[in-house]
Amino acid sequence: MDSLRLALDNLTSPPVLAFALGVLAVVVRSDLRLPDPIHTWLATYLLLAIGLKGGHALREVAFTDVVGPAALTIGLGAAIPVVVFFASGRLLGLGAADAGSLAAHYGSVSVVTFTAATVFAVDAGFGFEPFMTALVALLEVPGIIVALLVVALRGHGAPWRDALHEVLTGRSVLLLVGGLAMGLLAGDDAFARVEPFFVTLFTGLLTLFLLDMGATAATYVRSDRSLTPRAIAFGVIAPVALGCTGVLAGTAIGLSVGGAAVLGAMVASASYIAAPAAVRIALPDADMGLSLGLALGVTFPFNLALGVPLYLALARAVG
Repeated sequence: MDSLRLALDNLTSPPVLAFALGVLAVVVRSDLRLPDPIHTWLATYLLLAIGLKGGHALREVAFTDVVGPAALTIGLGAAIPVVVFFASGRLLGLGAADAGSLAAHYGSVSVVTFTAATVFAVDAGFGFEPFMTALVALLEVPGIIVALLVVALRGHGAPWRDALHEVLTGRSVLLLVGGLAMGLLAGDDAFARVEPFFVTLFTGLLTLFLLDMGATAATYVRSDRSLTPRAIAFGVIAPVALGCTGVLAGTAIGLSVGGAAVLGAMVASASYIAAPAAVRIALPDADMGLSLGLALGVTFPFNLALGVPLYLALARAVG
């Protein structure tokens, strides 16, 4: 009953309901969309706020406490794209470019899924380790690099060094890492002056961002013909398998219930910001509609509505 209650609480939370409203807007052909500059501003705010909060929390964490989770995160980031590459090639019959594109998207991380997982964990009464934001930054890049290397080793794709530069200098990585550094360096008094904006308003602005994300996801699903039933099934089964693996691995190295659940949500998510930018450069022949459609139109809403409560329930059961 507790797991059912948590799932219902998640489904009726304002961020998830806002996402559903965005989907409904597309279904009824409404013009409910945020202007692009506002969408960009909200994404910038969320990334910087996540980095700032995580960096400031890291001030109280011993380095030795982070080493094990960091090594696990990098290991998962390297293993997931290899698994997704060969699994999608076999199960969906994809060529090297499309399988590599999917591997890059699922090997990286959705910062918004991570954010939703942290909000849900706190609302459910489960705290999580303050270094989780640093793990997001660690997970963002390795999966993309490994996926592109796997494709390159099979003789496909353009030179991946350009794509690597695009990832490392992209907005999401710079804002996350820069925010972590800013939060780590800022003293308590200095951080307190920006806390009302970057902490108190965070959930409200996340809700507004997810309203637009709902419309974006529904648009992809509605317009992309490459999302076959088999592909959609993959977009649901893959995050469940990866998320449960992340929860079990996190629990095994001693993360708290909330930390293991958040790690599960991280590795279950799929990137729709950093990965597409790199894939467009390194794998120009890949079907971006398939990768983005699954990442944003299937896996993201699944994790937002059902995946996050599932990972928390599993973390509670094994923790």
